[in-house]
Amino acid sequence: MDLPFLDLAREVIDLRSFSNLWYWIVLAVMWSTVSHWVLGVPYDMVQRANRGHERSTQDMAVLARVNVNRILTIVEVSGVWATAFAAFILTGLAVLGWIYNVEFCQAVFLLMFPMTLVGAWSVRTARKLRATGFQDVPRLLRYHRIGVQMLGVVFIFITAFWGMWVNVRVNPLGM
Repeated sequence: MDLPFLDLAREVIDLRSFSNLWYWIVLAVMWSTVSHWVLGVPYDMVQRANRGHERSTQDMAVLARVNVNRILTIVEVSGVWATAFAAFILTGLAVLGWIYNVEFCQAVFLLMFPMTLVGAWSVRTARKLRATGFQDVPRLLRYHRIGVQMLGVVFIFITAFWGMWVNVRVNPLGM
């Protein structure tokens, strides 16, 4: 049985994202990673610093300072362009996804949009850290992580609900 290349590619690469296991794995790994690395600082280091581990406290302070300066420099240099580009991409994905009903664009939008919110939140936390002179870094990183986790819960629910709706609507009862 000889399949033409495009038919073979379509069989291997399923663009029906919400019924694809890999999409849900990417979603879980993405949220897990974002909530573990708080402004570039691994959260286990923040916990050890909270318990009084001297080396972790020093490492956390250095990592926080380096990443805050890096984030804020990027925002100062190219923040407007990055925001405009992100808005362009997200708008295109939303229009293609919901106006033209392209499931792949809906799926990518539901991955990217919350990450832009996490990015904006990271900039806000970075500005707070710099404004306070990096006082009480563990507390601000903990609040940032809790906020990111709450955002994750909301968007995982929205994505799961929408994915189930699309799967039921496209293929009701597996028929």
